[in-house]
Order: sequence, then structure tokens, then C-alpha cells
Amino acid sequence: MTDPQPLQLPGYAHVYSGKVRDLYAPLDPATGSPRDDQLLLVASDRLSAFDFVLESPVPDKGVVLTQLSLWWFEQLADVVPNHVVSTDVPAEVTGRAVLVRRLEMLPVECVARAYLTGGGLREYREDGRVSGVALPEGLVDGSRLPEPVFTPSTKAPEGQHDEPMPYADVERELGTDLAARARDLTVAILQRGNEIARERGILIADTKVEFGLADGELVLADEVLTPDSSRFWPAEQWEPGHPQPSFDKEFVREWLTSPASGWDRASGEAPPPLPAEVVERTRAKYVDAYERLTGRPLPS
Repeated sequence: MTDPQPLQLPGYAHVYSGKVRDLYAPLDPATGSPRDDQLLLVASDRLSAFDFVLESPVPDKGVVLTQLSLWWFEQLADVVPNHVVSTDVPAEVTGRAVLVRRLEMLPVECVARAYLTGGGLREYREDGRVSGVALPEGLVDGSRLPEPVFTPSTKAPEGQHDEPMPYADVERELGTDLAARARDLTVAILQRGNEIARERGILIADTKVEFGLADGELVLADEVLTPDSSRFWPAEQWEPGHPQPSFDKEFVREWLTSPASGWDRASGEAPPPLPAEVVERTRAKYVDAYERLTGRPLPS
């Protein structure tokens, strides 16, 4: 996929485009200069997998990510402050954008796991550990962990892979106090998320969250507990011992690595476009996750 062309939004200056989100700075009406204290965070319908932005966008994905994050920010308000300033955004990006505080972002990927799967399972099979955390013997794909664990990773430059990060390295990067606060909040977010989601028929296997600093305080940023940042499993189908059905983009990863795609992940080449039926099923999974969790239809 070629680099996305950012929208031209009156009153805003384009700052950066990532794999999924575009950032804009509001212009100061008095000076016409970009403000340095706020950002407009716009979620696109782009989908990334295996460090590639896929050619095929998923309709309504940006709305799901934004609206579900806003819903979760409300559920987590007593756990951690968040970066939201306003949902009053330009009409061109209504529903998929939010005005936020500009923060000093932590240089660590904060990940917590409640169930063992994916990269965590691969690490565990090597030496019984995940990001240096020793886990009980005998766990299999989909096993519930005795307690959620903090399994951070490096925040690699775009195009490179994040690598598991022992907690001692997080302490060296952030300092003892800040590392402990980030760890405890990441685990608390996953625990609260599962308390709520389980009642709605969804298990959250693991999640990645982003924190920034504002006046020395940790603030939850970007997105939270979405199908992009987390693994969502249907609770009624949970059965350890094999990969679980999911409501997230794991479905796309499975198609890309199947013979049907014809793509060799080791080739270094970009993945092929997704077939229409894979795009539609992915959209349906994202929308289903949103509607199950929130109990309301996706805004049109």
C-alpha cells in the first residue's frame, strides 16, 4: 500500500501518519500556528498485519476503534486518567476522531496477558518464560494464567519488530517508580476489561496500551481494549489446547499465513490484497465486538 494521503482539514495541520492513525495539530486562531498542547487523533480504516499496512481497508474500522476506545475510557475513568479533550471534531472525520492532550509518550510497549497465546506462547515454549516472567509448567495455547502478567516489549521503529523486554530493562528505561506504575496500571486495565467483557461473552486474552506523561502523571493514550490492540475471544467457545476463534484481526493474520493467500511471510514482500469476503468478515468481527461490549449499535 502506498503512503496514505492525509485529509486536508481546515483549522488543522497534518503532523504524522502512522499505520492506522493520522495526527493533526489544531491551528491557533490568533497566530495560525500549530498548537503544541493538543492533537486531533484520526483513526483510519487501514489495517496492519505483520508490520505491513494492507492494501485493503476495512470499512467502519476507524469508527469502531474510536468509539470503543471512548466507551472504555469511561469504564476505566476511576483506574487511570485518559488523554481525551473533546469529541467535537471536523465533520469530515466525525465518529472516528478525537481531540486529545499532547503527551510525552513512554518509549515502552506496555502489554499484559491474561491468557497464553501468540508470541507469548512461542516464548513460553522456549524456556517457560514470557518477557522474563516465569510461568507454571504445562500451559498450552489458550491457557488462562493464574494472574494477568506484565510482558512489555520494545517500541521498535516502523518496519521493525518489537522485541520482548525483561522488566529490569523497563526499569532502566523508565526508572523504578514509573516502571512499577506502568506495570500496575497495564495489569489493572486488563483486569477491569475482563471483568466487564466476560459478562458480555468476550474474553480479553491480552492487550497493549499506550501511556504518556502529563505533569508527571501517567495518562492513558491512543486506543484501549480494541480489536486492534487486544485479542478478543468468544467466551462460550474458549477451549485451551489450540488457537481460539477471535473477534479481532487475528482472523486476517490466519488468512495471510494460509495457503489461500499465496503469501510467504519470510519473503519480505508485502502481503496481497484481501479478498472481499475476508474484508467483510473482518468488518463484521469488529462491529460485533463493539456491539457486544457496549450493548449499542455502531454509530452510522
